Amino acid sequence: MHPSEVASIDGLPVTSRVRTLADLGRRLPVTDAVAVLDMALHTRLVAVEQLRLWAQENHHYWGVARLLSALELADAAAESPMETRLRLLLISKGLPRPRLQVPLYDQSGMFVARADLYYAEARLAIEYDGGTHRHSLAADNRRQNRLLEAGYQLLRFTAGDILQTPAGVASQVRRLLDRFAELPAARFG
Repeated sequence: MHPSEVASIDGLPVTSRVRTLADLGRRLPVTDAVAVLDMALHTRLVAVEQLRLWAQENHHYWGVARLLSALELADAAAESPMETRLRLLLISKGLPRPRLQVPLYDQSGMFVARADLYYAEARLAIEYDGGTHRHSLAADNRRQNRLLEAGYQLLRFTAGDILQTPAGVASQVRRLLDRFAELPAARFG
């Protein structure tokens, strides 16, 4: 191991952030690797460029191709591992890559909400509702009403949806994207 790949915590030698994340990206299943990389990028523990440079310098290591695949899918805007899993589920089912954490506005320019995932062409906001949403149901309902009133489509999914019925999740998103594509353009002027 190169000396630059060793750090110290409380006097104990450990692998550096870059090496640790590169190893996770090389060894974990791609979905898990992307979730870890998303969180590391989101919290600015590392930059994509650092990991790409590590992969370039260590191209002979087993799993570097997997790391590079995970880096292509990673996004610093992701805010939770389940949002990452939802995004990767949609991509794996052949849907376009959604944008993340997009601020949405009404026709007068007033901020309405920020979408976890968003397809601008169809004005489709997609939300992951984790365990904390049980405690904010009333606020979430008001937010949902504002989005619908502003002309956005909205889908909300839970961990159970993503993990137990992934095909159903992708089908719902695909149907709304297809429905938008079939509508006359004049309707959305």
